[in-house]
Amino acid sequence: MKKAKSVAATISLFIIFCSTAFSQQQTVYNFLKLDVDARSSAMAGNLVAIPNDVNAVFYNPAGLATIDGSKASVGFFKYLLDINSGNAAYTQKYKDLGYFGAGIRFVNYGSFDKYDENFNQNGTFSANDIALSLGYANKYKDRFNYGANLKFIYSSIDEYSSLGAAVDLGFMYYVPETYFGAGISLLNLGTQLSSYNNTREDLPLDLRAGISKKLDYLPLTFTIGLINLTDSYDNFYDRFKNIVVGGELSVSDYVSVRAGYNNTLRQNLKTGSSLGIAGFSAGIGIKFMEKYRFDYAFNSMGNVGSTHRFNIGFDIR
Repeated sequence: MKKAKSVAATISLFIIFCSTAFSQQQTVYNFLKLDVDARSSAMAGNLVAIPNDVNAVFYNPAGLATIDGSKASVGFFKYLLDINSGNAAYTQKYKDLGYFGAGIRFVNYGSFDKYDENFNQNGTFSANDIALSLGYANKYKDRFNYGANLKFIYSSIDEYSSLGAAVDLGFMYYVPETYFGAGISLLNLGTQLSSYNNTREDLPLDLRAGISKKLDYLPLTFTIGLINLTDSYDNFYDRFKNIVVGGELSVSDYVSVRAGYNNTLRQNLKTGSSLGIAGFSAGIGIKFMEKYRFDYAFNSMGNVGSTHRFNIGFDIR
């Protein structure tokens, strides 16, 4: 039976590894590199310099200090096979102390048959990941915003489990008069508190940087950024291939359309001569009843398949 558990854990780890954006690093908790909500995902996950979005808690905690009022968001993410994910976020300003936020995300990888070394079935097992972020942000001289998250991570595979802790650090410079933003964030700086099999692994450290600009004569917000800047490469300049580009066009006060391109994802999804539209994304946002927003995102993974995300956001008066 012990051997059967080992086989089960190995199969699960392989599935998780293959389903988490094809990370180039041997790390644990790779689900943390997946895009979270629908709006950011439609723009290739490039939210590091976008203001006034509650889901900034997952990308750049400094963005919480740019939020107007109290906001919340809940979402669902349909990944490949039977893999599903959910997310929720909330933030508000508390007196003069600053801005406080929280975000939670989970991934359920479905149920799998478990076999021993003789291929006898021994029931089923499942695998789950969850991460809770508690954030704080504030302003320095209006245009400068800074923030940090304390993050707790729990992962389970069959009867095995692992617990981790990390911090996220972020900075954002935003000029509301010109709608220009620049941001940088360091995510998942931490360690495993307990490991699966007494073998500690690194967390998927991610350094991101980006800028955003709403055009003067067109209701289009354009974003460009770099991700995975802490990954190891033979050539320093290969990091600049990790470019993500996105845009959001406001069709009206109630409807926005979005598109994005993730070059890292496209390169990692090469499975042959045909890539299709791998790495490209699109989505729509609809505002209704004044304080509610519905967001949808489609992300292409080429020959592997596609993913869908849905979020409902709302203002809390």
